[in-house]
Amino acid sequence: MDAIQTPIVQVIGDLIRQTPGTISLGQGVVHYGPPPEALAAARAAVADPETHGYADGNGNADLIEAIDEKLRRDNGIDPRGSRVMVTAGGNMAFVHAILSITGPGDEVILPVPFYFNHEMAIQMADCRVVRVPTDAEYQLDLEAIQRAITPRTRAIVTVTPNNPSGAVFPEPALRAVNRLCAERGLFHISDEVYEYFTYGGIGHSSPGGFDDAAAHTISLFSLSKAYGFAGWRLGYMLYPEQLADAMAKVQDTVLVCPAVISQVAGVAAMRVGPSYPKQFVAGFAEIRDVVIAELRALEPRCVVPPADGAFYCFIRVNADLKPMQVAERLIREHRVAVIPGDAFGMTDGCYFRVAFGALQKATVAEGVGRLVSGLRQILG
Repeated sequence: MDAIQTPIVQVIGDLIRQTPGTISLGQGVVHYGPPPEALAAARAAVADPETHGYADGNGNADLIEAIDEKLRRDNGIDPRGSRVMVTAGGNMAFVHAILSITGPGDEVILPVPFYFNHEMAIQMADCRVVRVPTDAEYQLDLEAIQRAITPRTRAIVTVTPNNPSGAVFPEPALRAVNRLCAERGLFHISDEVYEYFTYGGIGHSSPGGFDDAAAHTISLFSLSKAYGFAGWRLGYMLYPEQLADAMAKVQDTVLVCPAVISQVAGVAAMRVGPSYPKQFVAGFAEIRDVVIAELRALEPRCVVPPADGAFYCFIRVNADLKPMQVAERLIREHRVAVIPGDAFGMTDGCYFRVAFGALQKATVAEGVGRLVSGLRQILG
């Protein structure tokens, strides 16, 4: 555990609390809460005695049914022949997957930049993270992925729309990864937490819906972003049948069962459907345009690749500076917070993740204005 990075969101959060008035462009949350239907269902559930007892470890039947329907409708995935498990958020689903498919010393391939909790989970399982570079726009480098495979490789992880970069991986690239996993006897762990957040007509593809993908694809989802459920801790995954015993062992040991009241609210949210998150997508697109335009005013001192999904952009500052030192100065001197890029595996330069989902347009504009002004002063 001593070798694993300290959770960077907590580190930045502590600095924010020490500097009142700081605008956070750090943590990846949305500015809206759950649908009213979900809140009403949760209030009604409080009076039901069954809400306060243990429940099925895999998830309540009504929620599993709603998930099955959603997978068919939104992801083109037929869940028959696979298993669904409800977890306390998408992070837990990833931990379950790693513990179920690896042994000590095994390897898992993470394209860089990666979601930092993925690296942390792999290391906690006493496995080795194999970092594979992406291209200048953070798209997958399929040849680099193939070269990284060894006899100890157990899985390749993709996150699309991507955290931290906002890149959206096209279907042909995801099909190539999925096919490579099938050919080499690997699992494809597909993290799709930001599935509804894409812009400019770009669509999202779910590898679990590809032909012959069910036997080696583990698909991870969450209600945290789409339905404003971050504090309710509710996610789920679809995984191959042969992992059922291992997954049940992990679930029973770590969680026993998902929180019943969260599941009741989750059923109501999923019955509202994707129209709920999609009503916010246009607003996020406008905010994204403001963020990117303001940051690109710093070019060539700052490089801002495309961000076609999620609510992040991942920038590079062309200066010989330590990212954490810059992040601290931005908070203490300019009252704006971003996340240093080395937490996401980008250790060859000065990178930052800028998150814009938690704030309204006016506040984001103020925050990005502070960021641009602060970087100008720091860069000199």
